[in-house]
Amino acid sequence: MTIQNIIQHLEHLAPSEYQEPYDNSKLICGDRKAKVTSVLCTLDCTEEVVNEAINKKCELIVAHHPILFKGLKSLTGKDYVERTIIKAIKNDIAIYATHTNLDHSWEGVNRMIGEKLSLKNLRILSPKQGILYKLHTFVPISNAEAVRDAIFKAGGGHIGGYSHCSFNMNGLGTFLAGENSNPHIGKKGELHNEEEIRVEIVFPEHLKSTIISTLKKSHPYEEAAYDIMALENNHNRVGSGMIGELSEPISEKDFLKHTAEIFKVPVIRHTNLLNRPIQKVAYCGGAGSFLLSHARGEGADVFITGDFKYHEFFDSESKILILDVGHFESEQFTPELLKQLLEKKFHTFAVLLSEVKTNPVHYFIS
Repeated sequence: MTIQNIIQHLEHLAPSEYQEPYDNSKLICGDRKAKVTSVLCTLDCTEEVVNEAINKKCELIVAHHPILFKGLKSLTGKDYVERTIIKAIKNDIAIYATHTNLDHSWEGVNRMIGEKLSLKNLRILSPKQGILYKLHTFVPISNAEAVRDAIFKAGGGHIGGYSHCSFNMNGLGTFLAGENSNPHIGKKGELHNEEEIRVEIVFPEHLKSTIISTLKKSHPYEEAAYDIMALENNHNRVGSGMIGELSEPISEKDFLKHTAEIFKVPVIRHTNLLNRPIQKVAYCGGAGSFLLSHARGEGADVFITGDFKYHEFFDSESKILILDVGHFESEQFTPELLKQLLEKKFHTFAVLLSEVKTNPVHYFIS
């Protein structure tokens, strides 16, 4: 098993194209061809975590937060970022980060939070736009099923919870094969009419090259005719935050206790209690204050996230309860998620959870 095998699997679940422009989800350091016997999963990659990887003989660290966000102009060990990178390189330890792409993935950070909170009917709070495309192609009737199936297997045709989605319309195709052609049907130099099916299939942006390659391999024609169209539709399985429901409504104080127990926090910053039951819960792992308007728009009773600023609490307008459980606390389940995603696919190497608590924030309870 190589680092590249592991990266390919993680980027199948959380494509790098899903990350935010400011992000740096990728292989931070290390050789993609290097073999792996043990992987260490962590929220943050610090010097302590690299030391742990050394002691546990792990060749790869899979972290949620990238240790590098900005480019380095030197490696002298002047800060913890450079020291961490230097130590990893010296000890042949690779570091891979999957951050906002994992946040945005349906199988990612927020799904696991929803499970921890025992929510049902989960859906994306703010679906992404501009990452869906549609393929239009034209296939002889006898070959249409085979071409569709090939594109479905390549990942096309998923709409929400449905797969194998396509639109098909019969029509008449015409072509005249030239001297240098090798037509599948028809003859050189003769105008040919063929009953064809126009096939339309939606697919996500990161699969574009795969879908086109699959079409060309599965299509019977020497030159397959096709169009690719960018869509503005929301991708309802990719995006920021999630929203779900408790099986039964509970009081605000009981929900606060429930949240504190789930996230293992000694204190929760929150807005004024509104004296109404909680059932519809919106949330976002990490810093999610930018999603407050979405939570309000969806009629959520409460919004859970981290890193709310003082003035942002006023934006609740006494219409929604805001709970700030902390950045680290809201994402603490991510290493466990990474471990699950790797162990579900691979059985030839050890997947370990880091025992280092990387949270830089501490609480003093007087």
